[in-house]
Amino acid sequence: MSHSDVMNASHAILNEIERAIVGKRTVLELILTAMLADGHVLLEDVPGVAKTAIARAFAEAGGLTFSRVQFTPDLIPADITGSAVLTSLDGEAEFKPGPVFANLVLGDEINRAPPKTQSALLEAMEERQVTADGVTHQLPRPFLVVGTQNPIEQEGTYPLPEAQLDRFLIRTDIGYPGVAAEVDMVLRRARRGTERLALDPILRPGELLRMQQRVEEVFISDPVAHYVVNIVEATRQSPRTEAGASPRGSLGLLKAARARAAIAGRSFVLPDDVKALAVPVLAHRIILHPDQWVRGVQADHVVGEVLQQVPAPVGADDASGQRPPQQAAPPQFAPPQHPSSPQPTAAPQYGAPPSFQGQQQPPPAQGGSMPPLAGR
Repeated sequence: MSHSDVMNASHAILNEIERAIVGKRTVLELILTAMLADGHVLLEDVPGVAKTAIARAFAEAGGLTFSRVQFTPDLIPADITGSAVLTSLDGEAEFKPGPVFANLVLGDEINRAPPKTQSALLEAMEERQVTADGVTHQLPRPFLVVGTQNPIEQEGTYPLPEAQLDRFLIRTDIGYPGVAAEVDMVLRRARRGTERLALDPILRPGELLRMQQRVEEVFISDPVAHYVVNIVEATRQSPRTEAGASPRGSLGLLKAARARAAIAGRSFVLPDDVKALAVPVLAHRIILHPDQWVRGVQADHVVGEVLQQVPAPVGADDASGQRPPQQAAPPQFAPPQHPSSPQPTAAPQYGAPPSFQGQQQPPPAQGGSMPPLAGR
């Protein structure tokens, strides 16, 4: 499978899902990015904006097995992982797998279950395995968890601990559709004559794993790798944060940037891939000082501030992309400069991998712009 095959398959999946989910291409691209990066997704939004429908649509279009767990206060860990059941008169027990044994698991309203039940997902999300009665059971691959939360109604909920939030590669909301998109959605439903629209599987069994393997081959130059780490380090040094993103955040940003590049049909990561994914990958991994959230400061705003402070690689330097850049000085988080003030000097540059020598180099990244995915 080539990089162009990954791009074509990705766009075919998105186009198929858009038959059921209208006007949310950006969110769908973000979720697909997490899937190709072998990461989990946390969807936070109000009821009725198609969180469950999106998860089911990705399972259908991706040719994946699907299971849904409705998290409630009386749910116990065995309801998720499975348990040993006596199956014969001689007292032998047989393990009966729970709903977690599926390619794509939807944890609906995941914050309504008590912490003990939430923790049942930790081993599964990180190790892709379940241990029951001292026996370890491997989960099917690929294995992806899509968790949902309602950010408004908090009565009777148990906030996810930082350790579990850190297991999600991406956190995002969905938002209401635009007027035109909602009219289109209503008309489609009226003409369809049925509540659910069955989607066609775009991928055959095993193809998503091959796409994930191809993502692992996407090249990242030294300057762009330094850019990833500098952003994460800046979240730790920000005066607004009590704790910044962990090294798992750096690795998550790397994986997501590679997947975004693969969806665009590229075999190398651009700084714009990192910029576009910094907020959904890092914002849920940082802890603000109490006085900041009292003032209404959001973690998304802090990551956005970091992106403005940390200079991105611009232009093309060494065509091999292997020369390490000078280490950028840690940002000082000074107030935004006046337009007439001198601008920061250019950051270290990035280049295409060796296979791209002699070919036209990608255009330089511009400031904080986040262009749409290329290759459509």
